[in-house]
Parts: sequence; C-alpha cells; structure tokens
Amino acid sequence: MNAFSKLTLSIVMAAASTVALAQESTHAGHGSHGAQAGHAGHAASAPAGLIDGEVKKIDQDAGKITIRHGEIKNLNMPAMTMVMRVKDQAMLTQVKVGDKVRFAADRANGAVTVVQLEQAQ
Repeated sequence: MNAFSKLTLSIVMAAASTVALAQESTHAGHGSHGAQAGHAGHAASAPAGLIDGEVKKIDQDAGKITIRHGEIKNLNMPAMTMVMRVKDQAMLTQVKVGDKVRFAADRANGAVTVVQLEQAQ
C-alpha cells in the first residue's frame, strides 16, 4: 500500500469514527451525565407525564438523587440509572433509598433536573 492509499484510508477511518461517536453520543451516550453533549442542542421542554423510578442514592449535600427510571420522553432519554439534580433540596427529605417514586425531569442550566418528585402509590 503506497503512502497516498494509507493517508486516504486514515482519513476515511477517522471520519467513520467521528460519525460513530456522534451517533453514540446522541443515542446512547448517557454514561456521563455531566454535560450530556448529545442533548446540548435540544431545547428544554415542559415535563410530560410522571416517570416511574426507584431511588438508588441520595446526596443531600450536593442536592442530587440517583434514580433508576423508565424512559424520559421529553428529554429523549432511554431507561437507565442516573444522577440528577433536584429543583428543591427539600425534595430529598421526602424519599429514601429503595423508595419507588414518580417524577418529572427537565433541563435546567444544562443539567437534567428533577422538577417534581413523589412517592409512588
């Protein structure tokens, strides 16, 4: 393989990797829930119906809750377990680890934020 062919192959492979990473970031890249690059361009939308979930961890000091949840349609997010901020830290005193909950989430300042939280009946 000559130098030109190697260069062309390298460019094609780099472009394919970039496309694959972009698709992964948009559709399944929710492993890092900080910046959420795949959803940064989405406009915040009003929370739809409440989502079923289970509290896995509460971090009162940081104002965060970890919830295993179903699909969050208004954020185009599949079911997963993730850490989210809460709109009001008082929400964290209403639930405990292991509780089944129903919640609504939206984007606030670029972060997924629980805007409504209640224990499931």
